[in-house]
Amino acid sequence: MLLAEVVAGLAPRAGGRYIDGTVGGGGHAAAILAASAPDGRLLGIDRDPAALVAAAERLSVFAGRITLARGNFRAIRQLAVAAGFDQVQGVLLDLGVSSYQFDTPERGFSFQASAPLDMRLDPDAPLTAKELVNSLPERELADVIFRYGEERASRRIARAIVEARRRAPITMTDELATIVSRALGGARGKIHPATRTFQALRIAVNDELASLTEALPQIVELLSAGGRIAVIAFHSLEDRIVKQFLRTEAAAGRLALITRKPVVAGPEEQHANPRSRSAKLRVAERLIVPG
Repeated sequence: MLLAEVVAGLAPRAGGRYIDGTVGGGGHAAAILAASAPDGRLLGIDRDPAALVAAAERLSVFAGRITLARGNFRAIRQLAVAAGFDQVQGVLLDLGVSSYQFDTPERGFSFQASAPLDMRLDPDAPLTAKELVNSLPERELADVIFRYGEERASRRIARAIVEARRRAPITMTDELATIVSRALGGARGKIHPATRTFQALRIAVNDELASLTEALPQIVELLSAGGRIAVIAFHSLEDRIVKQFLRTEAAAGRLALITRKPVVAGPEEQHANPRSRSAKLRVAERLIVPG
């Protein structure tokens, strides 16, 4: 997604060292390695072991130039230093759920198929969406749905969930989607009624906003002078965190904004991949800081 735009933003060059903090299937990593030939190196990080297997296969042609590490990018500095990437020329974060994860029903990210309520980016993490849905008090559940899903009807949805789970635990994605849809009176607008609730639960399960907030300052410290940070966000909560952080760092003289406004997918990509319609790319460059 936004492949050409990411490469243009990071401007990879021969001999450079780069980090893809959300390597996924390796699409962006492959493009960065190709652009930094013949000797650019890349560290690919992901918390999903299935993603790392896919990335290893796709990036095998770059053997000797690619290092893969399992972990959460909220610990990106520790992971980078351990792999010998303590000063780099570029870092990419492609936030959210990958197409592979979203399209794998058993991961529980989508309500398009009946699957266990999971939603973990790291399948070994202890907390699942099922546990949140069935254990959070009604008020806390409503707060999660409102804060992370920006869902105005969060209290109505939480009440419906609590009433349903009193009869029996809610364990499946389609079951939850039906409860939310009924609470909202059926279809509304262009998106499925359960979209915002599912987004909220996924963000809460994976602590995504806190991970992003913790990672951004670490990335700035990893960048050498002239190195660039590129972040693709998919909803307003993520994009707001990124925008405010980059602007604060720019005001402090540590970064220069390369993109004053977010870069979005062109009409052709949006038509070919509807998920790209919500993608926003922001890029900034590390400045030399006196002292």
